[in-house]
Amino acid sequence: MRLPLTAGRLLGLAILFLTLAAPARAGVFDPTAFTLDNGLQVVVVENDRAPVVSHMVFYKVGSADEEKGKSGIAHFLEHLMFKGTDTVAPGEFSAIIKRIGGQENAFTTYDYTGYYQNVAKQHLGRMMALEADRMANLKLPADQIAPELEVVREERRSRIDNDPSSLHGEQVNAATYLAYPYRIPIIGWEDEVAALTRADAEAFYRTWYAPNNAVLVVAGDVTPDEVRRLAEDTYGKIPARAVPDRTALRGGEPEQLAARRVEGTHPRIDQPSWSRRWLAPGQVWGDSTETPALEVAAEILGGGTTSRLYRALVVEQAKAVYAGAGYSPSGLGPQTFAVYASPRADVSVEDLEDAAEAEIGRLLRDGVTAEEVDAAVTRMTRGAVFSRDDSLAPARVFGTELAAGGTVADVEEWPERIGAVTPDDVLAALRKVLVDRRSVTSVLRPEPRS
Repeated sequence: MRLPLTAGRLLGLAILFLTLAAPARAGVFDPTAFTLDNGLQVVVVENDRAPVVSHMVFYKVGSADEEKGKSGIAHFLEHLMFKGTDTVAPGEFSAIIKRIGGQENAFTTYDYTGYYQNVAKQHLGRMMALEADRMANLKLPADQIAPELEVVREERRSRIDNDPSSLHGEQVNAATYLAYPYRIPIIGWEDEVAALTRADAEAFYRTWYAPNNAVLVVAGDVTPDEVRRLAEDTYGKIPARAVPDRTALRGGEPEQLAARRVEGTHPRIDQPSWSRRWLAPGQVWGDSTETPALEVAAEILGGGTTSRLYRALVVEQAKAVYAGAGYSPSGLGPQTFAVYASPRADVSVEDLEDAAEAEIGRLLRDGVTAEEVDAAVTRMTRGAVFSRDDSLAPARVFGTELAAGGTVADVEEWPERIGAVTPDDVLAALRKVLVDRRSVTSVLRPEPRS
């Protein structure tokens, strides 16, 4: 993978938080969507502020779709997609982008794998031809496999094994899900990654990389007619192919009957941290009608310096150096609603935990006010205005939504759903989700010094 694999993991925290908090505002993106005869979904977002385009392809496959014992293969294949075809030599794809002054990258998540290029508008046709070529004609030279696998293993060592917070996070994820494959790290477990082969990558490619299992999003100085013509001339020539039902492959998540706690220490941790997460519904998992209320609840409880947790723990009680909450419904599987904080130097983790629990209990007892809901909705919807000026942001929003089980309408109608949330909705959703037996508490502390 060519971007970090943390929760932000994809295009930087700024874009991530923007897209999670404010997917779209009705009438802001005004996309044009159509499907080619071979099943490729296409979304076009016009923006003529600059003569540039963002060209993104999302495959509806991620690490949660990997065969048992093959963790990390989705990410490994992402690396290998740059190793060429019959007409493009290894590394030439990236060299072409560099020569024309463009930018490119790729990313793997639990639910999808994406590839993108930002280029001057006159190069869009070439980008489509290159991306369509490797969608259909990827070649994996034998001498490229071992070196690239070592690159992936080094990435795991540098970003996970050498990062105490990331290592601890893997343990917390594994405790959060009893069975659902979100419990397995995107980059894979080290022993399984080390055993991946060329045959594994080729099989994964043949199984999932098909036009009818992909989403093409083009945003920028283009027209829908232009994109349709170019897409039909490139991607449209690739035949559709049957792909597995990944919902069936992933299985379910059994009822969780006991709260879990994951505590760790590390000599390279200077600042303790505390968090608690609960399983929550998502856009296609569980009761999706609760997701707008949970989004608003996360904003009220922990969305910035005016949020309840921050005011109570950081400002009023002076027990924490930071505090917040987070929730996103995006994804095929069960999601999480989380709160987190870090204690001041003179405050124990236990005291901070008691204070956080008291604030959450107060919220569950008394609910929220109409003024809090209105303010939260206003903050969330305003963010969409800024995303319209970034050609990559709307491309990312639609690709993420469609590849993770949503629709164009889910994006465009988001402001209406958020705007309809009431204080009673927020309280009802929180009381249903914040149940102890479905929670995982995480504590990471400095290692005691002798």
